[in-house]
Amino acid sequence: MREHYRPRVTPASYWYVRPAAEGSPPAIPWSARFGASPTVGRVDTSYVPWRAAMERALYGPDGFFLRQAPAAHFRTSVHASPLFARAVAELLLRVDEALGHPDPLEFVDLGAGRGELCLGVLAALPPGPEQRVRVHAVERAPRPPDLAPRVTWADRPPEGVRGLLFANEWLDNVPLDVTETDDAGTPRYVLVRPDGEERLGDPVSGADADWLRRWWPSGEPGTRAEIGAPREAAWAAATGCLNEGLAVAADYGHTRADRPPYGTLTGYRDGRQVPPVPDGTRDLTAHVAMDTLPGTRTTQRDALHALGIAGSRPPLSLASSDPAGYVRALAEAGEAAELTDPRGLGAFTWLATPVGAACGHLLP
Repeated sequence: MREHYRPRVTPASYWYVRPAAEGSPPAIPWSARFGASPTVGRVDTSYVPWRAAMERALYGPDGFFLRQAPAAHFRTSVHASPLFARAVAELLLRVDEALGHPDPLEFVDLGAGRGELCLGVLAALPPGPEQRVRVHAVERAPRPPDLAPRVTWADRPPEGVRGLLFANEWLDNVPLDVTETDDAGTPRYVLVRPDGEERLGDPVSGADADWLRRWWPSGEPGTRAEIGAPREAAWAAATGCLNEGLAVAADYGHTRADRPPYGTLTGYRDGRQVPPVPDGTRDLTAHVAMDTLPGTRTTQRDALHALGIAGSRPPLSLASSDPAGYVRALAEAGEAAELTDPRGLGAFTWLATPVGAACGHLLP
């Protein structure tokens, strides 16, 4: 999570931009939550839908994720402990077993940041699988100059993968549109300028309106929704790179039963939660509507427990027989407890989407 706030994640790589909608009805206060000052009665053609603004601010030529190292601004499970990479490596071994030990066995890290998870998984694998594995980091940012040569780097997933695709806090950075219900009860697109000032745009129509009716029905005036269709398309494209295996998305999310009435869009910069201003200086993120995506869902807590990360304290007898080992085991137990805390990282959702019949049983 972005530390101090919620399990947050490594950056995303997304390759589709929604065309900007036209029109700029009267200005509205974009967020009483953040104390922004509205501008009334002024027409400004720099207002665009949030999806286009996010794409530009995160992945444009001067976008946040192309210029910034994510770990400098927020902390995810990958950064919290090497135990997370160990658990992902264990899942990769189970995929390997289910697929009959393919050569090569492939691991795809979607939204790889600076390659931290790729390196952690390689370090955690035993010699046999480690020699067979082919590791792909997928990220829009340039390749880090010191990354191990055996990790391939690309801005989109490879094709024909047999193995595991893992997307840790990737979907929450896939740009999406924000809507707000006006005083007449009509959901409208929210338009935004680079300085964060907002106004309501055209009524939501077409496929977006169908999506809202099915997944996030409009509420009373002033309530907001975040249209998750781009995340569905992004996940379909990601899982489409697999010939056989398992795709897992780990992220913070919600379902129709608990949709937040005012949305979740926010920003992170320098380790702090900040207003979501699409100016390229901060991360922009929104929770994922997990129930709209295909696959099975479990919590990170249950997934990590199933993969051998339990967080149990070492026996006190170890302190006498092996004091140094006891200290190491105690530190590891603390890290495992953080990763599985049901009030923090442990509450993340793991979405497992198998491709083919072999890997449908690997997570609870």
